[in-house]
Amino acid sequence: MFERLFQGGLNNIFKARAADRDAYTDYSRAMLVFRSIEDALTNAEAEYSGLNKRVEDVLARAAISLGNGTDEYLTRESADTEIQNRFGQEIASGQRRLEQLSDQIKAFGFLKEALMTKFPDLKLRSEEDHNTQR
Repeated sequence: MFERLFQGGLNNIFKARAADRDAYTDYSRAMLVFRSIEDALTNAEAEYSGLNKRVEDVLARAAISLGNGTDEYLTRESADTEIQNRFGQEIASGQRRLEQLSDQIKAFGFLKEALMTKFPDLKLRSEEDHNTQR
């Protein structure tokens, strides 16, 4: 029975890959995930930064258009009130999105840390790869 298993000789027995090749394959696979997380994190941070600047700008414009009198709202024209209402809606919408982005940034950061815990050399190798590409 064993003769049929080894008909091709002992040279045709299963051979595992070299440990270096396995390590490179594992690293490559983990690096794909790492880069995806880094891209998502970078994009979310950029969106947050841009939106935060726009919300701050709208807040400033709304504050200026409100006036500084304590009874300013009594004599405000209806068109100005409408503008203030739109500012308020846009500010609320922007702040909701900022909260969502903040949650995403935290989640992506958590994923990155979890991946780095399992594959601690990813960041070092990623920096080495980046430096050699320059």
